[in-house]
Amino acid sequence: MNDLDAPAVPARSGALRRAAPALLGYAAVRALGLVALALWSGARGKDAYTLLTARWDSLWYTRVAELGYGYEVRLPNGDVHSNLAFFPLLPWLERLVAAVSPLSYADGGFVVSVLASLAAAWGIFAVADHVYGRRAGVCAVLLWAVLPVGIVQSMAYSESLFTALAAWSLHAVLTGRWVTAGVLAGLAGLTRPVGLAVVAAVWAAGITSFLRERTSAREHASTRGDASAQEHTSAREGSSSAQDRSSPARYRTSFARDRSAVPEDGARAGKRAGVPVIARRTQATEGAPRTTDTSGARLRRVLGMLLAPLGAAGYVLWVGHRTGDGPLGYLDVQAGWRNGFDGGYAFARFVADKFTSFPSALAGLGLVVGVGLVVRLYVVCVRQRQPLPLLVYAGIVTALALCASSYFGSKPRLLLPAFPLLLPLALALARLRTPRSALVVGVVAAASAAYGAFWLNGSGPP
Repeated sequence: MNDLDAPAVPARSGALRRAAPALLGYAAVRALGLVALALWSGARGKDAYTLLTARWDSLWYTRVAELGYGYEVRLPNGDVHSNLAFFPLLPWLERLVAAVSPLSYADGGFVVSVLASLAAAWGIFAVADHVYGRRAGVCAVLLWAVLPVGIVQSMAYSESLFTALAAWSLHAVLTGRWVTAGVLAGLAGLTRPVGLAVVAAVWAAGITSFLRERTSAREHASTRGDASAQEHTSAREGSSSAQDRSSPARYRTSFARDRSAVPEDGARAGKRAGVPVIARRTQATEGAPRTTDTSGARLRRVLGMLLAPLGAAGYVLWVGHRTGDGPLGYLDVQAGWRNGFDGGYAFARFVADKFTSFPSALAGLGLVVGVGLVVRLYVVCVRQRQPLPLLVYAGIVTALALCASSYFGSKPRLLLPAFPLLLPLALALARLRTPRSALVVGVVAAASAAYGAFWLNGSGPP
């Protein structure tokens, strides 16, 4: 039994030491962003901490933590903004922090986001390290930290918490820990509506594993049948001479067949897919871990798949019961915010409107380039044959972000959890020499810090 059949989970202390360079680099980038925000906000007479904890969505979360659900705002145009649109896990954690410490709910939101961002960075490293190796894992974390909207990772928003739960759930899937994956997916479903992407990833991996088991069982049965037929034929023909049994031609045929087989580490498949040498596990090409064919393993897999949707389904059904609108009640709540899924039609119109005048045309061109880059990165992820759970997760997160019918300025933030899109860039960065890669990350980190400070000091929500 090798590490593909029974994935070994390293000791927590050893895993932390392995992830230490990524976590230290992440903390440095985030500290740079916070310093830039403090300086920029101070120059404009604003309080940086208020921008992080007590504006926009942060206020809605703290209100849920303090007063519970039931608050809504009716706008002059008839829209109804209800706090039922905000999933409960972050407010619950804010309430917990406030209950066990002298911190306020807003302070609790900031503490949760800071800790969750570190957990998310560790989870992203764990996934990338498992698939492509340690160096690529460090690069993936740094790229996630220096995203232009990276400042959101330090806000009292739910993106960091969701990304942490999603990343560790995906890592649990890749290492065959199905119950853990299901529990974390359920918690992700209590954090944001896009938690459905984590559920879909767990189910896709589980179904793939079941299909692989059935295929393996049929192949095994076929092999045993062939062996039995050969034994029967040999028995009818009688025993052969010792010279015939040791024929060199017979062993040359067997040796050639073994030489042509795909190696267990998937190296040949990785080369076809363009995966670098640091990709060392078959999961990168097959999409889901191999597990032992035992009833216990199948039971754990089924249990994980059943646990995964409970969080999202439970909250959506509760909202429908509370509003009296049934299972689709949550969609009505989102409609009150003019938010829904229209396949990207509204976003396309928003981008097209930018080209009606010259100054805004530059912004429109930037949006087109940005969307094209996101789509291109996903295509590269498919071509590099990322594990199936990562492809399913990133694809759904991207589709929901780009095809939502409202809050166009928030789409970069909504894409923040789609970290598998960064893995092709992480591989490219990992190929560079350390001084050059450090220079690239440093320059981008400075630009990201400046942009984040400018963005949060603007008038609109991120």
